[in-house]
Amino acid sequence: MLDIVFLGTGASVPSRSRNLSSIWMHYSGEEGESFLMDCGEGTQRQLMSAKLNFMRIERIFITHWHADHWAGLIGLIQTMNLEKRKKPLHIYGPEAERFVSNILELGYWAPRFSVIPVDCLFEGDEITSLYRTNEFEVLSTPANHSVPSVIYCFRERDKVNVDIQKAQLYGLKQGRLVGQLKNKGQIMIKGKKIRLEDVALVKLGLKVVYTGDTKSCPNLEAISKEADLLIHDSTFESEDETIMHSGAKQAAELARKVNAKNLILTHFSRRYQDVSSLEEEARKIFPQAISARDFMRITIKQGVFKVFR
Repeated sequence: MLDIVFLGTGASVPSRSRNLSSIWMHYSGEEGESFLMDCGEGTQRQLMSAKLNFMRIERIFITHWHADHWAGLIGLIQTMNLEKRKKPLHIYGPEAERFVSNILELGYWAPRFSVIPVDCLFEGDEITSLYRTNEFEVLSTPANHSVPSVIYCFRERDKVNVDIQKAQLYGLKQGRLVGQLKNKGQIMIKGKKIRLEDVALVKLGLKVVYTGDTKSCPNLEAISKEADLLIHDSTFESEDETIMHSGAKQAAELARKVNAKNLILTHFSRRYQDVSSLEEEARKIFPQAISARDFMRITIKQGVFKVFR
């Protein structure tokens, strides 16, 4: 299960109702892990207001180095240091080594814990696996923005089980041979080969895509196919060519094209005190679209999508 909290849904400049871009995610697997997607100004205060433990965050994924997506790192890292953090913090992003180094050189301080930058490819069309566990991985691909930028994808691993009723047709019963079949992919019984795909039940893992700031592009389409949730830049009602942002219309068109199950619009320009017009524009094309707001919570697992506004 994946829990998501929108900590900031505004673009460029904070307002009374919207902080700047940041999303907290927690995967409830065997070990559990919390991480951030972007870290705009004021993120640590938003984490506190949402009663989320920022000390448990192990990885921060920055889409690009416009200040509304990263400036919260300065205060957050310093507070972690004051709270005597010991475990490393990994920060991912395009040109991460360069920018993280610059951040750590600001002011007369030095963290007592390791801050580890991880560069992400921001040119080309490759989808890169950045971080893997036994239960999920986080991937990235270059975005189409005015500065080096990437799109992130959280993907839970598929779960493969053996359909015992189908397996019995091949002479296979529940027991150690089933385990061998799952581990090896095929086994021999009485001279007959049984392949896992012949008797498998596959439960597809969750897939959540966060676009950051980007115009529509083939990379975004490729990484978003069949997403359970697409979190999309919707700065305006329609795409703005001059500043390389998508609009609600383009977000909805993409969600429909890639067969996404759910669409959440975020990163709203401050010109919209009320974002209902953006949501309505998106729903003309993709009826499941909803607009995010600060502190909105999402719970998502296979077959379940709950929104707590």
